[in-house]
Amino acid sequence: MTSESQEHGASRRPVEDEVDVVAEETQKPAKGGKKEKKGSFWKELPVLVVVALVLALIIRTFVVQAFYIPSESMENTLLTNDRVLVNKMVYHTRDIERGDVVVFSGVDSWDGEFPVEEPSNAVAGFFRWLGAAFGIVPGEKDYIKRVIGVEGDHVKCCDSKGRITVNGTPLDEESYLYPGNVPSETFFDITVPKGRLWVMGDHRLVSLDSRSHTGDPGGGSIPVSQVVGRAFVIVWPFDRMTSIDIPDTFAQPALQALGGSVPMVAGFGLAVPLVLLRRRRRGGRR
Repeated sequence: MTSESQEHGASRRPVEDEVDVVAEETQKPAKGGKKEKKGSFWKELPVLVVVALVLALIIRTFVVQAFYIPSESMENTLLTNDRVLVNKMVYHTRDIERGDVVVFSGVDSWDGEFPVEEPSNAVAGFFRWLGAAFGIVPGEKDYIKRVIGVEGDHVKCCDSKGRITVNGTPLDEESYLYPGNVPSETFFDITVPKGRLWVMGDHRLVSLDSRSHTGDPGGGSIPVSQVVGRAFVIVWPFDRMTSIDIPDTFAQPALQALGGSVPMVAGFGLAVPLVLLRRRRRGGRR
């Protein structure tokens, strides 16, 4: 090889090497690429958390809320430390029914069934509120009971066999009463006022329910307006996950014929004499 060709080849190598380096650099991702993606994720994370929290609070406020069971008052249907989901929409589509297990607020009315320590500061208060909102800790004034009577119902304890009666119809409560409990050890006889409910716990011996508040306004009944929603499923612990259904005893035709229909029945009762009187007057004019 001549010296001229050697010089020519030497002059070409740097150009080829430069092309190879440029190609290699274009194939490799930029060193800062991963850092930018990682940084972008951490910047977006607080926004995602806030959005998720806001959506959860909206769902909790209007649709479904988790509640913590703090006491023994609903055993064995619900046990202490169970978590239930409460449907907040259901009573926008139907009335509250006998046998429903409902969560309601006892603010400014019922005393608590369990002691609750006051938060030591504002931060602790916020986290308590947040925990109660998501069913992690019990709410201070939230109660959960079974509806025994709706407005217009005549609820009484007890008949000759020791059973609670609703509109004269005895309830067979063995399927949900705590084993060994009687329906009630205290006497009561009430017609549930308009817009109110008579509620009782399934563990009658320990439940501070409507029977314990007969001296309060409403005779122990609670306002429908204070009902948060219907508990429809146990979600924790997993081995107790099940739906919370209305017992068959509340499906008795004799109950359905009265109760919430009492105002309608009373209306017909007043209407019939008026119609007969009107007919008699017309007959007399002829």
